[in-house]
Amino acid sequence: MPDVGEGLIEAEIVLWKVKVGDVVVLNQPLVDVETAKAVVELPSPFVGTVVTLHGAVGDTMEVNTPLVTFEVGGDDTPRAVEAQVVHDALDDQRREPVLIGYGVANEDAVPARRSRHRGARDEAPAPVTTPPARTTVRTTPPVRLLAKQWGVDLATLNATGRGGVITRDDVERAHHGVSPAVVASRSTAVTATSSAAPTTSRFVGREIAPWSTGSREERIPVKGVLKAMADAMLQSTSQQPQAVVWVRVDATKTTELLASLKAHPRFAGVRLSPLTIIALAVCDAARQYPGINSSFDASNDEVIVRRYLNLGIAADTPRGLIVPNVKDADQLDLVGMASALSALVTTAREGTTTPADMLGTTFTITNVGPFKVDAAMAILPPGTGAILCVGQIAPAAWVRDGELCVRDVMELSMTFDHRQIDGALASRVLAHIAQFLEDPAPAMLAQ
Repeated sequence: MPDVGEGLIEAEIVLWKVKVGDVVVLNQPLVDVETAKAVVELPSPFVGTVVTLHGAVGDTMEVNTPLVTFEVGGDDTPRAVEAQVVHDALDDQRREPVLIGYGVANEDAVPARRSRHRGARDEAPAPVTTPPARTTVRTTPPVRLLAKQWGVDLATLNATGRGGVITRDDVERAHHGVSPAVVASRSTAVTATSSAAPTTSRFVGREIAPWSTGSREERIPVKGVLKAMADAMLQSTSQQPQAVVWVRVDATKTTELLASLKAHPRFAGVRLSPLTIIALAVCDAARQYPGINSSFDASNDEVIVRRYLNLGIAADTPRGLIVPNVKDADQLDLVGMASALSALVTTAREGTTTPADMLGTTFTITNVGPFKVDAAMAILPPGTGAILCVGQIAPAAWVRDGELCVRDVMELSMTFDHRQIDGALASRVLAHIAQFLEDPAPAMLAQ
């Protein structure tokens, strides 16, 4: 089992894609494993025959323990090898990108590999018979798993995702036998009658049975995303003293600016949202008050102030809550921020976020607005100094220039680590963000 996430010590087997006796080729997908918060597809580093699978679905495998045993050419006996993510190749071979996996390889060349036990390069293996060619199905590991659980043949589906990728909605349409319009409306539609058939709901990254048909009690193993979230929240609340500041904001000019930009030809195809402006406001506040972008290093009795901002975005995904981040978000302009956030959210929802995408967060935004919630008190992700919680933008009574009027109003709350950030700094930062959102155009020009 390789380390697929920069220091992770274990991963859970989600789905084997080969069985004992299969002949595999270089970079052929072997297995999906789930790390703390990401499903990773491990490709084969060898051409050969699968002799042993050293774990079953649901088993947790420690890094550096045997995962697959192959029988490869040039050796009389099988050898246990690690399904590593980066493949060695002959130094003079041309290296080309691969579609699936985390390395690059020459698919037409005979693979060679340095032996960890002998300290020398293995001889090139003898040619082996490869399986018959078949049509490649392009999708993500979680979608493959869902299709397997529901008995849906991916090869029969019409891919609607960008670049011919089969999406979760494609699988749902095939499973439920409904039109794309029905599937697309599930997240917002309300059932018109209470006599409708019960449906499943998502909880801790899985589908659970309805109240009316499920068992009286159900036990769910704490692992994967659930375990990562539970451990992080327990660590946060037990080790970081947390306080919260709140503010209500007249965001009318933010919504007006977004409407104007969306209608402008220059921004055609750019996915702009209030979150784009909020992210720019956070970056601007951090530049003015660098102390908010800090963390407390208890092991060394130091406070670390970072003058770069890796902006974490809490994302609700089919596998549960994850927090990937936009690296160096403080360096982005409006279009750059919009593009980065769009790519981040799309990757998270498709289940292709990697562990590296979630490392190094320095400040986090969590948005409860899409759930029609006005406000919430967020818990700090471990290792960060502050998190901003954003509520919905909704019309509300507001006093402006001494007169009562209706404005687009939102609530912001910021939770902070009170060991190094005091209430005065937190209040100044939140007020700065609020002022930015109350009149974003001149604030953006001044950046």
